[in-house]
Amino acid sequence: MKLARTKDSPLNVAHTEPNVMGILINELTDLLHNAPHDARIVIVCVGTDRSTGDALGPLVGSGLSKYRSLFFDLYGTLEQPVHALNLNDTLQQIEKKTPNPFIIGIDACLGQVSSVGNIQVGTGPVRPGAGVNKELPPVGNMHITGIVNVGGFMEYFVLQNTRLHLVMHMADVIACSLFSAVVQTVRSRSMNPPAVMQD
Repeated sequence: MKLARTKDSPLNVAHTEPNVMGILINELTDLLHNAPHDARIVIVCVGTDRSTGDALGPLVGSGLSKYRSLFFDLYGTLEQPVHALNLNDTLQQIEKKTPNPFIIGIDACLGQVSSVGNIQVGTGPVRPGAGVNKELPPVGNMHITGIVNVGGFMEYFVLQNTRLHLVMHMADVIACSLFSAVVQTVRSRSMNPPAVMQD
């Protein structure tokens, strides 16, 4: 199932949508299949556990860490968050450690009242700090964002007064969907290796 949207625009689906995980898995799998065949999948979950709304990324990271998967590298959990103070260092670490990364950036964001609770998936990077007017480097070849509250006024206060239940449920949906999509993609790659050019 695909939700109606314009070409090249991000998928935008409510976390309460029936079959939300199926919708996300299909979209994520499609996007991951466009990654270079030899690229290593790297997931960077941006945020901090010091703010309820901004904890979406670390919650997703901690959810993914439970799988102890060899299919991807993971940065950003509740125990070891990736936030404004260490984001640059984290990206430099990935660049040194992983020769050909395909990075999935995950972060919380603020939006319109009607969009709160929506999960967005699209190509291109996530832009951490944009909702609170911080200048931080973009993250990712593709992105997943969760709209956790309303933007436009007293953003730090709004993030700190976001419902934990909403953030945790969105994080669970994202983590489960992303793990399933990554597993499908990696297994598909191993079953269908790239063709070798003949002289």
